[in-house]
Amino acid sequence: MKKEQVISRIKQGGLVAVVRAENPEQAVKITQACTEGGIAAIEITFTVPDANEVIKELALRYKQGEIVIGAGTVLDPETARAAILSGANYVVSPCLNTETVRLCNRYQIACMPGAMTIKEVVECMEAGADMVKIFPGELFGPAIIKAIKGPLPQVELMPTGGVSLENVGDWIKSGAAAVGVGGNLTAGVKNGDYASITKIGKEFIKKIKDARGG
Repeated sequence: MKKEQVISRIKQGGLVAVVRAENPEQAVKITQACTEGGIAAIEITFTVPDANEVIKELALRYKQGEIVIGAGTVLDPETARAAILSGANYVVSPCLNTETVRLCNRYQIACMPGAMTIKEVVECMEAGADMVKIFPGELFGPAIIKAIKGPLPQVELMPTGGVSLENVGDWIKSGAAAVGVGGNLTAGVKNGDYASITKIGKEFIKKIKDARGG
């Protein structure tokens, strides 16, 4: 899948499920619950044990392109390359590492480094980021999206951290191209309640659609 298509799918759905899990099996179950809820973009973080193997399994399971599979918490180009070889369609980082962005561009893989300040956002854009992850989002709330989009209307922003069912509409209305959601989506996994992930996922998607005007 070309990176333009990946970015388009993420923007269209508006929701990236950030998957953190105790083991690979749990990560796969979370992903399945997310897809059953209609979530089209999954981010397997490299805090998950054997994250590469999880990405590889998902890439095989969903090889028809039903979902776009990303690698998260990628701190360096070596990890990014390993994720890409495993089948990752996009790479997400908590901060900017220019060598990681350069590698992703070399292989035409969508890259989303993290930033919080205007200066950091501009640095991500100049490095060649396809989208900028605003992280941690809970520090400033939805207002930061509107503030950044003022001087930089051309940038695509994806806030992650602090996005909930109560405020996701505000994030979207402030100008977020998509949102990344972790614990507020997947909390049920602690009790083995994967059905709640599916249910909450559907609620997130509905609220995003409503915020966009239906």
